[in-house]
Amino acid sequence: MADEVVLLDFWPSLFGMRVRIALAEKGIEYDYKEESLRNKSPLLLEMNHVHKTIPVLIHNGKPICESVIILEYIDEVWKDKCPLLPSDPYEKSTARFWADYIDKNVYVFGKKIWMTKGEEQEKYKKELIETFKVLEGELGEKPYFGGEKMGFLDVALIPYYSWFYSYETCGKFSIEDSCPKLVGWAKKCMKKESVNKSLPDQERVYAFVLRLQKFYGVDQI
Repeated sequence: MADEVVLLDFWPSLFGMRVRIALAEKGIEYDYKEESLRNKSPLLLEMNHVHKTIPVLIHNGKPICESVIILEYIDEVWKDKCPLLPSDPYEKSTARFWADYIDKNVYVFGKKIWMTKGEEQEKYKKELIETFKVLEGELGEKPYFGGEKMGFLDVALIPYYSWFYSYETCGKFSIEDSCPKLVGWAKKCMKKESVNKSLPDQERVYAFVLRLQKFYGVDQI
C-alpha cells in the first residue's frame, strides 16, 4: 500500500517552504492543499486542533505539526532517501540548536522590520544583520551548513531568502552588503531544483507583505 501524504500549507509560509523542500529532496509525492489563514478549513482545525496553524503534514491519516518536527519526521520515515540530519548524535543536536536559533532570531527580527518604522526598525535591522553574521560564522568555509551537501539546517534557513527582498525594501538596506557569504550560500541553494521550485518569487512575497502592512496599519505609521 502506497503512502498517503497530504500537506496543508500557505504559499508564503517560511515554515511550509521547509516541508516542501524536504519532500522534494526525498522525491516524495504528496497532495498539496492551500489553506486560508482567515478562513481555516475544517481539515486544518481537525488535524492541528491545538495551534490551528500550518504547515501540517498528514501521513496515512496521522497529522504531524510544527515545521522542524515535520522535517525530522520526514527524515526518519524516508531515511534511505537524501538524509538531512547527520547520524552523529552531537552533530544532530547542533543542527537542531541552530534551527531553533533561526526561528528565535531571524524570524522574529525579520518580521519586526516590516512591522515597524523609524528607530525601532533600525534596531531590528541591526539585530537581523548580527544574527546573519553569527550564521555566517557557523557556515564557515563549507559550501552548505550540512557540509558538502545540503542538509537539515540549510532546509531550515533557505526559505527566509524568499523574504530577503521584503526585509531590504521595507528597511531600505542591503543584506548582501553586510553578509555576502550568506547571500552566496543562498544563491547556491537556489540552483537546486528542490529549493527553486519550493520558494515563491521574492516580489510576490513583497506584494503579500504590503497587504499585511495595510491590514495591521503599518502603512499608516
